[in-house]
Amino acid sequence: MAVIRDVEVVVFDVLGTLVDEPSGLRAAIREAVPASDEAQVDELLALWQRYGERQQQRIGQGDRVYANTAVIDAEAAQLVAARAEITDPPTVCRLATAGQRLPPWGDSLVGLEQLSRRYPVLGLSNAAHTALLRLNTHAGLRWHQALSAEAVQAYKPAPEVYQLALDTAGCAPDRVLMVAAHAWDLRGAQAKGLRTAYVHRPVGDPPTSRDTFDGRFDGLGELVRAMTRR
Repeated sequence: MAVIRDVEVVVFDVLGTLVDEPSGLRAAIREAVPASDEAQVDELLALWQRYGERQQQRIGQGDRVYANTAVIDAEAAQLVAARAEITDPPTVCRLATAGQRLPPWGDSLVGLEQLSRRYPVLGLSNAAHTALLRLNTHAGLRWHQALSAEAVQAYKPAPEVYQLALDTAGCAPDRVLMVAAHAWDLRGAQAKGLRTAYVHRPVGDPPTSRDTFDGRFDGLGELVRAMTRR
């Protein structure tokens, strides 16, 4: 297992890396459409995810003015509601906030707590400011600081999002470790000079053979051992 040394600050992706976004969205869809079977839930989840990904891509390409995840999630909820023939406004409003109620992975809370004893730990998320605040509270995530990409009106992997983390860390990029379950996110961090660690999650984007990250880990327990081993 890799050993990671000479790091001053640890930066974590949140959605997918520390919280299980698909499970949280599935639970919200089941709540909104209680008569749905698993196939319908999967269809509605795919609709939500495709829409959100496409809107973030459009913003990154300059085809849409910046809108935060609260706006995009509300639009996705409206699409899901229309497909499922939901007409109750309070139900649609609650569905729109599903991204604020995502469950943590089993090792997330312990891993964060262990690393925060030794390093400043930051969250760096595409989630909007208010959504991130409520998500952190719901999932029990404890940070030294949580940063939203909304501060720079962009979405990862835009370089200005990683620069936000570097400006907050206040040290050289090669002393900052970005941790994520998404290889595309780590590639964006690498482009800004950050160190990188991939943590496997069932819903992540795994590395290819061409990726050269500082470490690849099956879970946060392995990452913690790699960073605390002397």
